[in-house]
Amino acid sequence: MRNISAICTILLYSIQINAQETSVKQDSSRRIQEVKITAQAKKKIETEMKMAVSVDEFLASSDQISFIKRGAYAWEPLLNNMSTERSILTIDGMHVFGACTDKMDPVTSYVESNNLSTIDITSGQAGSMHGATVAGSIDLKRKSTPFGLEKRWNGAYQTGFEFNNKQYFNLGNLSYSGEKFVADASVAFRQAGNYSDGNNNEVKHSQYNKFNASLGIAYKTGALSSVRLDAIFDKAKDVGFPALPMDLWLSRALITSVAYKQLFEEGFVRAWDTKLYYNAVEHYMDDTKRPENLVHMDMPGWSTTFGLLSNVNLKGSTSYRGEIQLNAYDNLSIAEMTMYPQDRANKTMFAYTWPWVRTRFSGLSTKNSWDLSEISRIHWGGGLGIHYNQAKYGEFNRIFYPNASSQKTRILPGIHASYDINIAQFDFSLGAGYGHRAPSVSEGYGYYIYNSFDRYDYIGNPDLKNEVSYETHASASFKTQRMRIQAQVNYFHIQDYIVGKILSLGSPMNYQSVGVKGYTALDYARIFNMTLSGSYDILQHLHWKGGLTYATATDNNDGNLPFIRPLTYQTSLHYMYKDWSVQTALNGDLAQTNYSPEYGEDRTDAYKLWNISTDYALTFKSYKAVLQVGVENVFNTYYSTYADWGNIPRMGRNFFTSLKIIF
Repeated sequence: MRNISAICTILLYSIQINAQETSVKQDSSRRIQEVKITAQAKKKIETEMKMAVSVDEFLASSDQISFIKRGAYAWEPLLNNMSTERSILTIDGMHVFGACTDKMDPVTSYVESNNLSTIDITSGQAGSMHGATVAGSIDLKRKSTPFGLEKRWNGAYQTGFEFNNKQYFNLGNLSYSGEKFVADASVAFRQAGNYSDGNNNEVKHSQYNKFNASLGIAYKTGALSSVRLDAIFDKAKDVGFPALPMDLWLSRALITSVAYKQLFEEGFVRAWDTKLYYNAVEHYMDDTKRPENLVHMDMPGWSTTFGLLSNVNLKGSTSYRGEIQLNAYDNLSIAEMTMYPQDRANKTMFAYTWPWVRTRFSGLSTKNSWDLSEISRIHWGGGLGIHYNQAKYGEFNRIFYPNASSQKTRILPGIHASYDINIAQFDFSLGAGYGHRAPSVSEGYGYYIYNSFDRYDYIGNPDLKNEVSYETHASASFKTQRMRIQAQVNYFHIQDYIVGKILSLGSPMNYQSVGVKGYTALDYARIFNMTLSGSYDILQHLHWKGGLTYATATDNNDGNLPFIRPLTYQTSLHYMYKDWSVQTALNGDLAQTNYSPEYGEDRTDAYKLWNISTDYALTFKSYKAVLQVGVENVFNTYYSTYADWGNIPRMGRNFFTSLKIIF
């Protein structure tokens, strides 16, 4: 488990299948000639403003996602203003768990933009296909080239430089398509130094270095069947986190799978896709470059997961569509902490911050839709899961909870339904959901996990109750040939909402801590999210987009919850002329006045940013090249947002350039 590098070369050829739509072509005699696995029509992993985005930057363009930032790398995505414990992050449906107790390695940090085809974001209980959730799900879908009657190669190469942090990157991908065999490969490298803020001051410990590679091969075993192998290898080293007292020395991940897909020409069952997967993650924190630390700590972590994913696609008639999915996985999470004085020859303390916690989950979920008429339809679904935890060294938790269980089995139900209707140029939707989630490894079994935001050590409680969520959501939109306006709202009432509360028992272990908190549950919490977006074609080649987002969240005593975004706005113009394109955007936050001092928050001021970029496309025979230059934060604004850990300042003015060649 700990020696990923020793096996990654061999296992790099074991990879996963994308469960994507398949079309069947027939010749004049109606015999099946080809199975064509096609990717769903999704937008590229890039934004209008910047084509060489990271996965984090692309996700940030979604109205539903905000981020907690502890540095320039590996941001923690918040779906519906809820932390990653309350959402499901998967790669092609596979569960991957980070190995860092400080959340320095979310699942999104183990992929790159050039090996993804799309990212599916599903809100609330509608995102429960991959397991029990409250906030919803984020599924990172890998590229999958379709089978073709003719042999064909295609690919892309992208390089560029960003001046503020002296980042350079190289991204390449290559695909081959044949009648019976396809292959996809990608490689990515990024390296950046420390960035400067809006006052032109260097933000130390904000550098990073990342390498990512992936390979996928598929073989058509029959007219209606195929097998696919996939693997991703990711390595990050010398990554700084200016908001934390520690940095990252090394992080590695190996993510593999093998899958078999069978299509059916007729009948109620139209496709059956089954996947076995394995992934291993290792993470080593380092504070040796922080001379201000009086006591040094080694904090390695490991996470290993085996899993099964089996999906059946159903189609009963022209009006019914459905899916049934089986999810099962086994995860082992281990994290250690060794504290040293300045003289490392003298070891002072050792503890398991994740005491060999095994998590097993198996669940059955479904989603369905039925067209009631030409203008209305219903969607419904849900799931039932069994969640099991066991800690090998449960005595750590019993210091604070003498009767704490060393193992726990939970039942996690969920259900959701919605109704859609189209009336002329208007679309309306209304829905509701109910679901449970189990405490995370840290919430249940964490031992002296230091939180530098509020400066408390955190202790897990294995006997916490399930969080129980009741949700409602609604949307309305109006569209014409040139204009579209959409409004969305959702509301979550979450019983037994898990937070940290000060413990009278125990003293802090970290010399920077001011006390000890234990994970406990509020009676309930309430979260409300709203988005308003619009677009308008001013001229044939001039387009406008804009949006507003707002959220509020309180506990049962009407106190504010942390990391809830204030009113956020953005407006942009996009002009195209022949092979030229110009984009400009203004975005910002209002002041965060509904902050939570109890959880370490303080007021953050309003800010606004102006960005601009232009690109030129050139076509030569079968090649296409796009050159882009731009500026982010044109006025070099100094700012920090509500979600910047420890109020670290964001990047100041940044000139960037990128060249992409497609063939």
